[in-house]
Amino acid sequence: MSTKPPTGTVRWLNPDEERAWRAFLRVVVAVQTGTARDLAAIGLSEPDYEVLSTLSERPGHTSTLGEQADKMGWSRSRLSRHATRMEARGLLRRTPDPTDGRGCFLVLTAQGLDALENAAPAHLESVRRHFIDRLGPEDLIAIEQIARRLEEPQAGDDRPPKRRPSA
Repeated sequence: MSTKPPTGTVRWLNPDEERAWRAFLRVVVAVQTGTARDLAAIGLSEPDYEVLSTLSERPGHTSTLGEQADKMGWSRSRLSRHATRMEARGLLRRTPDPTDGRGCFLVLTAQGLDALENAAPAHLESVRRHFIDRLGPEDLIAIEQIARRLEEPQAGDDRPPKRRPSA
């Protein structure tokens, strides 16, 4: 089955829309490249940091593999492979999920928490340098508003709304 729209129904981007789209892509790449490079310098990848920071915020420093995969926008199998690498480095451990025979819990280890605590100051400085400090308060508010709008389900979108992580 083709996902290509029927001929004649393509809504091409006008010049303003094209510039905005390309600018958005450049911003995402620039910020992610900078923060990823800074994390790599301290021995972590962006996904490592995402998993560690998320687990540190959860009760018992634990999350199901499925919940974590959903939060990261990854498949369970992709996260499982990544968790295997993190487990080999002692950053987390897996325990069986008694309610899901195929699932497991990801549990932050003491070594993983130490790695996160050591990386957090450098990561926050990186986020400030590549993003926060380059923008004014009104820019940050606008980005939040745009993000909320883009997170809302679209008409005809049968996917469930994204769950927001608890603070």
